[in-house]
Amino acid sequence: MHIVGGNSRSRAEQARVAFALGHHAEVYTDVAELLERPLLDGVVLAAEDTVPGGAEALIQCLRDGGVGLPIAVAAVEPETSRVVDAVKAGALDYLCLPLEMNDFARRLTRMQGEARKLEANWRFEIEARQRLSQLSARQREVLELLSAGCSNKEIGRLLGISPRTVEIHRANMMTKLGASHPADAVRLWLAAGSDLPEPEPEPEPRRGQDRVIGRIGRPQAPATGETLRRHRQ
Repeated sequence: MHIVGGNSRSRAEQARVAFALGHHAEVYTDVAELLERPLLDGVVLAAEDTVPGGAEALIQCLRDGGVGLPIAVAAVEPETSRVVDAVKAGALDYLCLPLEMNDFARRLTRMQGEARKLEANWRFEIEARQRLSQLSARQREVLELLSAGCSNKEIGRLLGISPRTVEIHRANMMTKLGASHPADAVRLWLAAGSDLPEPEPEPEPRRGQDRVIGRIGRPQAPATGETLRRHRQ
């Protein structure tokens, strides 16, 4: 367990309770000290007032610092609204200080079980984001539409390229992701979330007219961001 924030007396008391229950505990004065060393396992128990802005700012600060472990927030007599905000922000639990031995033992057992699940999910999300960062903008668009259930023909129509070009983008995308089946690529897309950084644009994989030719012989315009947003809805 990693105990951070609050005053030294509170941290020492929390560590004492953890040790009494048979758990190892490390204490840190603030987030900066916590981030000085890699955290490989366990649960972070952080005082809500460790950083200004409450639990949401605290959790975001830890995530921005690369802390992927489950986080529990603690405070003295917290208001219900603060507990709700902390849980919405991603806190595993919200503990009332000072810790009561039996209650903490029950909560810690539950948190450790949840922690293993969350850690596995978080590690898969990190892996997914790393793999998707290798994709070009076009390959990412193809994957997004594939994840929405579109066929190659539908993807080509929405992006204004030929189905054959879609196949090329799709094959390159699968290779970069290390995916052997489209379902594997879709799982990576869903795990990575929607706030991925914008990739660099990449030229189309072949020269010539790749846009779909309409009935009157003119190429259809590629899908704009607004078109894709409407399709997602």
